[in-house]
Amino acid sequence: MVHRTISPFLSAGPSRRALLAGLAGLAVGGATPALSQGVRGGRQSAEWSDHFDAGSRGRSTRNPYPVLGPHTVQGLEQAIAQYQTIVSRGGWQPVPGSERLRTGIRRPAVVALRARLIASGDLDASTGRSDIFDSFVDTAVKRFQQRHGISPDGLVRASTYAALNVPADMRLRQLETNLVRVRAFSGFLGGRFIVMNIPAAQLEAVENGTVVSRHVTVVGKIDRQSPVISTRVQDINFNPFWTVPASIIRKDLIPKMQTEPDYLAKNRIRVFNSQGQEVPPESINWNSMDALNYRFRQDPFEGNSMGNVRINIPNQHAVYMHDTPSKGLFGEDQRFHSSGCARVQNVRELIAWILQGTQWSRAEIDRVFRTNDRVDAKPLQPVPVYWVYVTAWANPDGLVQFRDDIYQRDGIGPQAVLQPAALR
Repeated sequence: MVHRTISPFLSAGPSRRALLAGLAGLAVGGATPALSQGVRGGRQSAEWSDHFDAGSRGRSTRNPYPVLGPHTVQGLEQAIAQYQTIVSRGGWQPVPGSERLRTGIRRPAVVALRARLIASGDLDASTGRSDIFDSFVDTAVKRFQQRHGISPDGLVRASTYAALNVPADMRLRQLETNLVRVRAFSGFLGGRFIVMNIPAAQLEAVENGTVVSRHVTVVGKIDRQSPVISTRVQDINFNPFWTVPASIIRKDLIPKMQTEPDYLAKNRIRVFNSQGQEVPPESINWNSMDALNYRFRQDPFEGNSMGNVRINIPNQHAVYMHDTPSKGLFGEDQRFHSSGCARVQNVRELIAWILQGTQWSRAEIDRVFRTNDRVDAKPLQPVPVYWVYVTAWANPDGLVQFRDDIYQRDGIGPQAVLQPAALR
């Protein structure tokens, strides 16, 4: 096998914290209610104005290779050979200190930074080992950050230090672990399919082996993990009702109602008994677990926790993909805030692709998004969906990417994970 040189270039469900932030947060986690204040029926909603949706950071398809497929297997095999060479030469030394490094400064730590970036191929060795943080170092840092799922701002702070200082042998083991995972999906996955990589919190729409679009997602918290599943898109629900899961009733809704008795009314959540009859919230003893005997359903409106659309993917975990009225979390590097479901950035583009060939044009989708109309749609053919857990992948062009082992499934050790506290 011919091994190519590693290239650092890149192509371009609800939480407790969310409930305390308001209805939009109840489903999306952490975003403030102000992000969902748009009104439909002609007036602008957050869906249309929030740059975190239309801006689609991370959606670029300049890199056409999906995270699953034969090309990824080939890329990982090449990357493993390269990292074996790096490890055999002693790996790389950590970058010391905690001072924020940026363009224009002169520090001894910049010498170590240059050496580290040269070792992984992010910086050309010909740029030298100066202690000045110049434009070459700035560009290399941004490339490194992109490869590790960090916002490419060129600033070396806690999150970038943490990624830089993961040892080379640990990165090698990460590549080897994920080669096994990716090989399991190296067969035919479908002519058109969706893959969501949980550690990357990113979704790809793939057609004929090429990525058509990429979408940033928000996925499960560490204590409410998104599952690995293989399923298919069953149907699309526009302006859906949202039924509050029992886990959220227990952990979030009951405590919320104890402090804010009018919360359900303000957020258009209705209560139904076991006979399907609507009952007033006041009939429930909120100082007990009595609420678990009832069904809580949120009506379609501009602040509905599902946003404008839900993508149904049958599975035993009862998770699905959906829109959100609050887009702020799409701008974070660590997007692990849900109760297991996946919120999808620029979801209109994704559902337009899913519904290709039907009467659902992008214009018609946009029109329904401006209403409260409850409408369902089905794709011409079921679209396969794969939720996978891949923390390291590569393509044949030499692009190698790493993400945090957020759920501790790699079996490598805690150093492989950039803890959220270190990212502030």
